[in-house]
Amino acid sequence: MLSYRQTRWVDNSTGMPEPSLKPFDTLPWKERWFVRARLASAPLAAMAERARGTAMLDVGCGHGALVALLAEGHPDRHVVGIDPDVRKIGWAQASVGRNPRVDLRACTIETLAVEQSGAFDTVFVADVLYLLAPSAWTEFLAAARRLLRPGGVLVLKEAEDDGSWRARKALWQERLMVLLLRRTHSSGAIGFVPRATLANAITAAGFVIDETASYAQGYSTPHILFTAHLP
Repeated sequence: MLSYRQTRWVDNSTGMPEPSLKPFDTLPWKERWFVRARLASAPLAAMAERARGTAMLDVGCGHGALVALLAEGHPDRHVVGIDPDVRKIGWAQASVGRNPRVDLRACTIETLAVEQSGAFDTVFVADVLYLLAPSAWTEFLAAARRLLRPGGVLVLKEAEDDGSWRARKALWQERLMVLLLRRTHSSGAIGFVPRATLANAITAAGFVIDETASYAQGYSTPHILFTAHLP
């Protein structure tokens, strides 16, 4: 069912603008369901609203749900999506990747940072750090900084460990997705940390945090969203 919100028709089940769902119509039903479930369970639309500039990068783009939000209806933007999971990049290329303003690659952020230093206005990271050992965060966030132009924006979302039932549920859910269903690839680490730990890692990487927003209400996962910029 669709409704009209903030001058755009949206799908009530996902909160996603309907035109942004169209690229996924050609995927097998299981993959279409996965995209809709992802949109219904995470505030990706809220992330997209924080885009600045015209050159966008989605790190850990998966099937391309956030890429679609960033690209569809925005002819002035060029959106790059990267993910180390070749399977997911394949699904993204078969859907939102048909947009000529979208580029998708199976690679890591560290690899891209070497090739495209200073190429992006906004870098998006949605639910990636929890799959990395904290010891790897420094290199990861340093790469995100290298990819941004001066004054560029980092929009990062994770689930926070706030001690709630939501955090416990989300952890078991992710273990299921990674270890049993193998829908998500991990470096070997699966875990959430308090928001202060995330904030400290972001500032230690040289970013200035402009906004910290909680998106736990209305979701069964305690989402926390940071918007930061390069000084």
